[in-house]
Amino acid sequence: MSGGIDSTVAAILLLREGYSVVGVTYRTWDSVSEGCLEREKGCCTVDAILEAKRMAEKMGFPHHFLDIRKEFKDSVVRNFIDEYIAGRTPNPCVVCNAKIKWHEVAKLADSLDCKYIATGHYARIEHKDGHYYLKKGVDTAKDQTYFLWQLPQSLLHRTVFPLGQLTKPEVRRIALEAGFEKLSKKPESQEICFVSNNDYREFLEQEAENYSDICRQGNFVDPKGNILGQHSGYPNYTVGQRKGLRIALGRPMFVADIRPATNEVVLADREDLQSSRLYAKDTIFVDRGSLYDGIEVEARIRYKSPAVGAKLYFDDSFVRVDFDVPVWAIAPGQSVVFYKNDLILGGGIIVGRT
Repeated sequence: MSGGIDSTVAAILLLREGYSVVGVTYRTWDSVSEGCLEREKGCCTVDAILEAKRMAEKMGFPHHFLDIRKEFKDSVVRNFIDEYIAGRTPNPCVVCNAKIKWHEVAKLADSLDCKYIATGHYARIEHKDGHYYLKKGVDTAKDQTYFLWQLPQSLLHRTVFPLGQLTKPEVRRIALEAGFEKLSKKPESQEICFVSNNDYREFLEQEAENYSDICRQGNFVDPKGNILGQHSGYPNYTVGQRKGLRIALGRPMFVADIRPATNEVVLADREDLQSSRLYAKDTIFVDRGSLYDGIEVEARIRYKSPAVGAKLYFDDSFVRVDFDVPVWAIAPGQSVVFYKNDLILGGGIIVGRT
């Protein structure tokens, strides 16, 4: 429970279905400013924990608190920092779901003899041919399966998504009718929960070791290596970025590549960021044995991008993804997720494009 509308409505629906419900909220990060704890918007803050506890008390079921700040820092935050230092764009929500949220809650569920784990994600699960598949939520605008592709079968088979069949307006209506008027009108937070003011650059400056030595001035170059100007440090840029470059070249230019080894940031015209192929590593598939070279799927390269038709080709160390039409701004470090008829077949971490 985050204290927000989605997890609260998920609990309401579970109670209506006759489940015995136990709430759990975790503390993952402390934001410190001038020596004082900040109470920011978003999940996992002190305010969110207290709000979740109040929600549980109001609905009449027990609530537990997990302090997993160390585990979160050692996995999610460490990966977040390392990826930016390596010149890639991380996806902390994917790492958090796989390595923190489900696993830590599962431990508590086992200790409390709870059979299932439920969350407020907009997703569904389908049992097919002996496997559990993530399935897109009915509300395609809110579907969150992209962030869940790393969940193993051992956790998917005991996961329940009460909101998977609902749209966001329907969820707000349920909250209102259940007496949570203020919550039903609460705006959503899209920020990374541990990054203040949604400024990852400031976060890296505060948290990354030897950051001043790493994030130093270097060259903007074009795809041929010609120097265009000076940048403020390669970790300050992400593939596809146009705003904030602070360089005037007479036409819009975009970050096309980041080269930590030479401290270069490659700028190019928009069309130069179109790619027809990518490579992915650390892939996970629900049923690898059923897949074959050339299988047609829909591939999504970021949460807000639509899935695009593609074919998969398998190698021992990576998966090659050939798109039916070029896609824009493929960013190493991001997840590519493979769908077939609304089911997730698997996913991987993008390592390159051509």
